[in-house]
Amino acid sequence: MSTEMAQTDPEGVDVVRMTWNVWPRTKVEASKCVIPIAASISPIRPNPDMPTLPYHPLRCKTCSAILNSFCRVDFSAHIWICPFCFQRNHFPPSYSQISETNVPAELYPQFSTIEYHIDASAQPQLVSSPPVFVFVLDTCMIEEELGFAKSALKRAIGLLPDNAMVGFVSFGTQVQVHELGFSDLSKVYVFRGSKELSKDQVLDQLGLGTMAGRRTGGPGQGFQKGPQAGVLNLGVTRFLLPASECEYTLVSLLDELSTDQWPVPPGNRALRCTGVALSVAAGLVGACLPGTGARIVALVGGPCTEGPGAIVSKDLSDPVRSHKDLDKDAAPYFKKAVQFYEELAKQLVSQGHVLDLFASALDQVGVAEMKVVIERTGGLVVLAESFGHAVFKDSFKHVFEVGEQSLGLSFNGTLEINCSKDIKVQGIIGPCTSLEKKGPAVANTVIGQGNTTSWKMCGLDKSTCLTVFFDISSSEKSEPSGNLNPQLYIQFLTSYQSPDGQTRLRVTTITRRWIDSAVGSEELVQGFDQEAAAVVMARLTSYKMEMEEGFDATRWLDRNLIRLCSKFGDYRKDDPTSFTLNPSFSLFPQFMFNLRRSQFVQVFNNSPDETAYFRILLNRENVINAAVMIQPSLMSYSFNSLPAPALLDVASIAADRILLLDSYVSVVIFHGMTIAQWRNMGYQNQPEHQAFAQLLQAPHDDAQMIIRDRFPGPRLVVCDQHGSQARFLLAKLNPSATYNNAHEMAAGSDVIFTDDVSLQVFFEHLQRLAVQSS
Repeated sequence: MSTEMAQTDPEGVDVVRMTWNVWPRTKVEASKCVIPIAASISPIRPNPDMPTLPYHPLRCKTCSAILNSFCRVDFSAHIWICPFCFQRNHFPPSYSQISETNVPAELYPQFSTIEYHIDASAQPQLVSSPPVFVFVLDTCMIEEELGFAKSALKRAIGLLPDNAMVGFVSFGTQVQVHELGFSDLSKVYVFRGSKELSKDQVLDQLGLGTMAGRRTGGPGQGFQKGPQAGVLNLGVTRFLLPASECEYTLVSLLDELSTDQWPVPPGNRALRCTGVALSVAAGLVGACLPGTGARIVALVGGPCTEGPGAIVSKDLSDPVRSHKDLDKDAAPYFKKAVQFYEELAKQLVSQGHVLDLFASALDQVGVAEMKVVIERTGGLVVLAESFGHAVFKDSFKHVFEVGEQSLGLSFNGTLEINCSKDIKVQGIIGPCTSLEKKGPAVANTVIGQGNTTSWKMCGLDKSTCLTVFFDISSSEKSEPSGNLNPQLYIQFLTSYQSPDGQTRLRVTTITRRWIDSAVGSEELVQGFDQEAAAVVMARLTSYKMEMEEGFDATRWLDRNLIRLCSKFGDYRKDDPTSFTLNPSFSLFPQFMFNLRRSQFVQVFNNSPDETAYFRILLNRENVINAAVMIQPSLMSYSFNSLPAPALLDVASIAADRILLLDSYVSVVIFHGMTIAQWRNMGYQNQPEHQAFAQLLQAPHDDAQMIIRDRFPGPRLVVCDQHGSQARFLLAKLNPSATYNNAHEMAAGSDVIFTDDVSLQVFFEHLQRLAVQSS
């Protein structure tokens, strides 16, 4: 790993970030650390320095960990010793040339992450498995919206690889499955929108029922299924055709498609059967053999009001559920819809298929209910106001692009974790499903997808990130064997089907040190990663808010922060002025202050759909991106200095400055009062004011750089001081100036109308409580 990369990329070559980089020996000591021991991993993020090996890996015969650079090797006896279970394994004959001067790549110390390409020529069934895309289009929209959605679909079909199999389902009050096999005569199978359908009913109605007996394979059974595995069942080819063959048919079909013709009485919502449409699409991709990488790409323009998965009644006077309704259990459709999507998630996971949701509407469409199926299958989700909005258009195009910009959509992933003896896995928060694989490393406490050491990821891509929570099982101070090995080891094995259809296995083996933190906590402090810890706390808080009834997130965060500062701060008892924090912790209180005020904790400012959307993104993005969601970054542009980071504080607002705020889902360009006046007078168009024109342009260029590389595309907000859209910036700033102390502030700065405490007041309270002797 190059030293520059080590400095610029905190995730390093292994793409693993841990809350604690040295581990306490016992359960008791671990609980005193307050912040859980967790690792954030990006299983398949591209890594240019990683070698790719064209052969099968060697596995330990006892614990099935894979040969790695931490193994002890006896070259004369041709034996390697597994660092996880200490089993002695013999090298096979293919390694007969091994010696101290001739070692295979997997034993090089710098290759702690390595990838194996399972040779396709040895397994021809793996080659013939083109990706499958079934597009599901809502037609209960106004003509203009449907037009935007149709043109996005046409562009996407043009970007797909020629061999990708494509299917098309449209729905309104009923579901139409379009047969693409006959271009001369368009043939459609119609399903009633009010009726719940099983997978077998769907297949029988589509005339694919005879195949049902021949299909095998449940979750986690991978893709090796006999000689014709990966090939589609014959009947399915009426509905799924290679993109190169059906592009013309599909484009003409889209041209003729009109909005749903079912009459909508005044005062009613359109009858929209989203749930049945997704069931039918899941049945259709289920008729392909398991192990075929398939995605259902749904474009939905409003709430489901008909059949299973409905989130609101047809009557417009009934509002769509809010957070208050969910809190008071006054959302009559919610639990039933979530249950329906949980069943759909089980079906898709067992088939190994993914649901992607593109929701564009001014009202909610049911992302909160569908969250379970999107997360369990590793699907993508984008929430926008309209199918004509840049957020939707750019994001949708991004999914199908190839080359540098491609998301690297991969299929059929499974993740396995091996760990040293005293380590247990509690579970994972992120886009995956537990495969319920029991073993000695399974902890009793479960967080997220737990009770297992193996997980299914139906869909994963370059930026997919998972958070693994660990537990320490040893309670004794030191066992004899414990003294021998000061290192602990964890191995992550990710097998997946890459975008080009190849089967790959990526192996990351990491080591950390055990320490006796009861003796001294200096090393523990040095090994704390405050950014990773803030993100893990945000994910854990969001998870608890969803799972635990009456959970008070703010109090829980505050109590944990006070405990952390009490344990790791330097102070004299009962003397707040003596309190100081080691630099390894000094940013953490500020992260917690911003997390308490963020959209993850203060949910009542948003709809349940928005909250679900933000949480899906928080759980699947890497630490750097998730940290920006919790604590946005702010840049300042002015005449007398280069663009520079500014404090996330209302004091950063000045009349002669432009600010650029990046909060991940939105990017805000905010012009100070004077700048806005000059711009309105058109100074930037006069040749003598070139510098002003450049100043105005700089934040736009930087914003475009952020937007270009990000998925989903953020919303761009351009606003002026005291304008109505300025709230997008003000909501994220520390309210150091409010209407209570406005008289102390400098002229031209701004105030925030809020009763929230400022960071300074928050920190004073924290110091006072942390040093209390009780």
